[in-house]
Amino acid sequence: MSPEILDDGLPNISSFKEVEDAVKSRSKNVLSPAEKGKINFGGIKSATAVALHMHQPLIPAGGNDLQTADIISNLKHMMDNQGVGDNHNASVFHWCYKRIGEFIPQLLNEGKEPRVMLEYSGELLYGLRKMGLNDVFDALKGVTCDPNRWHTVEWLGCPWGHAVAPSTPVQDYRLHVKAWQSNFAAIFGIDALKRVRGFSPSEMALPNHPDTAYEFVKTLKDCGFTWVLVQEHTVERPENGHGPDQKYVPNRLVCKNSKGEEVSITAIIKTQGSDTKLVAQMQPYYEAKSMSRVKLAGKDVPALVAQIADGENGGVMMNEFPPMFNQVAREATGTDTPMMNVTEYLEHLEAMGITEKDFPVIQPIQQKKIWDKMAGKTADLAKVIEELKKEDNRFNMDGGSWTNDLSWVKGYQNVLDPMNQLSAKFAQKVLTSKVEHSDHKYRNALYHLLVSQTSCFRYWGQGVWTDYARELCRRGTAIIDSDF
Repeated sequence: MSPEILDDGLPNISSFKEVEDAVKSRSKNVLSPAEKGKINFGGIKSATAVALHMHQPLIPAGGNDLQTADIISNLKHMMDNQGVGDNHNASVFHWCYKRIGEFIPQLLNEGKEPRVMLEYSGELLYGLRKMGLNDVFDALKGVTCDPNRWHTVEWLGCPWGHAVAPSTPVQDYRLHVKAWQSNFAAIFGIDALKRVRGFSPSEMALPNHPDTAYEFVKTLKDCGFTWVLVQEHTVERPENGHGPDQKYVPNRLVCKNSKGEEVSITAIIKTQGSDTKLVAQMQPYYEAKSMSRVKLAGKDVPALVAQIADGENGGVMMNEFPPMFNQVAREATGTDTPMMNVTEYLEHLEAMGITEKDFPVIQPIQQKKIWDKMAGKTADLAKVIEELKKEDNRFNMDGGSWTNDLSWVKGYQNVLDPMNQLSAKFAQKVLTSKVEHSDHKYRNALYHLLVSQTSCFRYWGQGVWTDYARELCRRGTAIIDSDF
C-alpha cells in the first residue's frame, strides 16, 4: 500500500485499484468477529451496539489572509486560539480521539469483553497527522491491528470529507467513499480495511430522491460495504409510508430509481433521541437490558439496540462517557445482554440461516407518495415530484438526517452554487482526463473538491464558515483551470 501522506504533503486518497483489489479478495481464513467474540448468541436476550463519530473539518485558517491561508485542521485552529469560545476543549478532544485505544486493552486485561464501533472522517485523520498527534494513531492501531483485540473495535466507513449524501453530486460521493477507504488502508493496513463492512453516513443523511438514493446504495455495495446505519425517521415502510415497526432487528433498505432498477443493503436503525447524551451515559445498554428476544424469519433472535453519537462534543461525552463505557463493559460481560458490534451480530444471524432477504423492507422517506402517484406507469419523475410539492408544501427531496430542524439545502445557495460548479468542472476536466490517480495534479484537485464539500460549511450558518467553503471552491477551480 502507498504511504499515508505522500511526498507532496497530500493524503493518500486515490489508491483506488489497491482498495478495490483488497475488497474483492476478502477471505474467510481469518477468524470472523463472531468467532473471536465467543458470545453464546442462542443464550442471550439482547445486545448493545454503540458507535462513536469523530470529525474535525479542514479549513483555510492557517493565516490572516483567507485567500492565502494554509488549510489546517479545525482542531489546530482551536489549539492556536484557546481563548475563543469553547476552543479550550481542544486538548480534551485530542484525548477523546485516542482514548478507546486506552480503554480496550485495560478491559481485556481484566477479562472483560468490551465492544465499540468507530467512525473517523478522513479530514480528521489527515488533520491529526499533520499536527503531529501520532499518539492518537499509535493508540488506535493497537486495537485495530492486534489480532487479540481487533474484534472488540469495529471501524465504519464514511465519506472522506464529511459530505452529506442527499446534496453531494453522486459521482463525488463515490469519490469520498473510495478516498476514505484509501486513506484508512494507508494508515491501518489492507487487512484492517478488509474487515470494514459497515457504513456511517455523515450527519446520518440519507437521500430520498429515488435516483440519488439508488446511487448512494449502489456506491456502498460497489465499494464492498454490507450494511449501513440509518436514522429511524429517515425511512418508511413501503406498504404504508409509516416508520419502521421492527427497529431492533436489521432491516433491508431497498432503493429503486426512475428506470425501475433496484438495489438493497442491510440497514441498522439508530433510534431517535439526544444522541450524545444517550451514548455518553450508555443508555442503549440499559434499554437493551429491558428487552427480550424477538421474532425474525420465524426464529427467536436477540434484540439489538444501536446508537451513534459524536465521540468528543459536549461535556457529557467528554466527561461522563469514560466511566460509563468502562462500567457497562464490566457489567455486561458474560450476561444475557452483552456488548456486540453490528458485523458480529449479523454473522451470528447468518449462522442461524437468517440473511438480508429475510429482513423487513424499508425505503427512504416520502417515496411511497412518489410510487403511488406513478402507480407502475412510465412517468416523468421530475414532474411527479413537482406535483407532490404543489400538493403538500412539506414534501421535499432534501433527504433526511439526524435532525428534522436543519436543512442542508435551504438558504445555502451561496455555498451550493460554487460547490456544484467545482463539481461540474472536476467531472468535465479531471474525470475525463488521462491523468493517473497517483499523479499530484489529480490528487490535488480531488483533495480540494472533497474538502470543499464538508457539511460543517452549512451546519454553522452564514459567516466565516460559508466564506471557508467559497474560498476552497475558488482554489479548487483555479487548480483545475491551471492543471487540466
